[in-house]
Amino acid sequence: MSSEKYTSISPAEFFKRNPELAGFSNPARALYQTIRELVENALDATDVHGILPSIKILIDLVNPDKQVYKVNVEDNGIGIPPHVVPNAFGRVLYSSKYVLRQTRGMYGLGVKAAVLYSQMYQDKPVEVYTSPLNSKRIYYFKLKIDVTKNEPVVLEKYSVSNDKGWHGTSVTLYLVADWQRAKSRVYEYIKKTYVVAPYAEITFRDPDGNVVYYQRLTEKLPKPPEEVKPHPYGVDIELIKYLINKLNKPVPVRDFLINEFQSIGDVTADKILELVNINKNKKVTDLTDEEISRLVEVMKKFEDFRPPSAEALSVIGSDIIELSLKKIFNPEFVAAITRKPKAYQGHPFIVEAGIAYGGAIPPSPEPVVLRYANKIPLIYDEKSDVIWKVVSEEMDWKRYGIEEEQPPLVVMVHLCSTKVPYKSAGKESIADVEEIEKEIKLALMDVARQLKAYISEKKKEEEAKKKLITYLKYIPEVSRSLAIFVAGEKEKVPEVQNSIREQLLNLVLKKLEIEDKQLVEEIKNYKVEEL
Repeated sequence: MSSEKYTSISPAEFFKRNPELAGFSNPARALYQTIRELVENALDATDVHGILPSIKILIDLVNPDKQVYKVNVEDNGIGIPPHVVPNAFGRVLYSSKYVLRQTRGMYGLGVKAAVLYSQMYQDKPVEVYTSPLNSKRIYYFKLKIDVTKNEPVVLEKYSVSNDKGWHGTSVTLYLVADWQRAKSRVYEYIKKTYVVAPYAEITFRDPDGNVVYYQRLTEKLPKPPEEVKPHPYGVDIELIKYLINKLNKPVPVRDFLINEFQSIGDVTADKILELVNINKNKKVTDLTDEEISRLVEVMKKFEDFRPPSAEALSVIGSDIIELSLKKIFNPEFVAAITRKPKAYQGHPFIVEAGIAYGGAIPPSPEPVVLRYANKIPLIYDEKSDVIWKVVSEEMDWKRYGIEEEQPPLVVMVHLCSTKVPYKSAGKESIADVEEIEKEIKLALMDVARQLKAYISEKKKEEEAKKKLITYLKYIPEVSRSLAIFVAGEKEKVPEVQNSIREQLLNLVLKKLEIEDKQLVEEIKNYKVEEL
């Protein structure tokens, strides 16, 4: 009888065997995902640190026989310290983003997954140029990942003098890809990234030699997120143990609660420990597993905590959303809102929504839905996403004055949180969390009501204009007849007629409440013979 063989594999080996979990399911998706991961890192290295982003994206076909593409993304961000570079690109689950703060990346996986995919099908390593802010040197690395050990293998490194004061990072990856199938998604991703980052300038050159330049529309940057402590509602047994081990010193459990969690002060800490029946002076390192379990249970059920701090979040802002929608889609109407912070499972989140209608927006059987999470455009898996569900299934757009079968409508929703409930590591679809779904709907209802008011006013003006046209047909004849009757002398008829005509026009405009100033001026400047 044979026995099972048990072994372990490294995180790098796991994701090498299961690349689809990180979004690298085929050559087309891999190209899109690689660009996405590199651009996200570039934006996190710039706007979060108060730097207006300038990003270059270049794709070249370097081996037509094997369909190997060279992808290069360069930013003007804070750069990476040279001692960090090998692990940042060569060790899976190594990241600066394992903190309670909104970031575009979450897992410490993205760019490493791209490196793993790259070296699975071709032999060129990843190449990195980087120079931290105020550094006098530019550092170069050429490396791969040792999949078995989950360690970086540095093949080459050197530094050169930074004479021009450049700062930022330039990453070059080679991968087997399918540009023709990925093309529409890549262009869509870059455009949608620009929608929520109009403060960036982006230059993109595709393998066919086409160059697209997105000009910076504003120099206003969103407020950056700040790192915060865990909220008690999000606590679990392992988190408590982790925080105790990290302290590495025997502090009283009361001080531990006050110093390691948000929303816990002196009075609250005393109440919690009284409910748990733990002496407040007991050393946190002496807590038993049973006491930690009781502590977690009480903290999760305690009702007097303040909501989680929103300082860890960075919204786009309704003014930036409106600016982007106006400039990019050229609609006749636009509105946006940033909702107040809410929380789920101890994690703060904010929903923003924008709506653009009419103008240059082409009619479509369904609204064009722009989905974002932590400022990342979500391109794939649209119909499994809670945003799409609310926009397409829960919103009755006819209630808000949209009666066209193919409305010219763009709907944008942005969710920011310290923990976005993605359905997979590929980060393309948001799960149906009740609190988040409710906030999305409330945000959309708010901007939809503004649209309804606009459409209602527009219809009112159109009806008034139709009545005005009818009145205008009769004003010349009425004013002429009255002028003949009033003037007495034939020579004075034109002058009197113009006076009567103007008074009649003013009465009609006042009655119909015409507010189109240009139209009013045009009408008032008509001569009698033109009416």
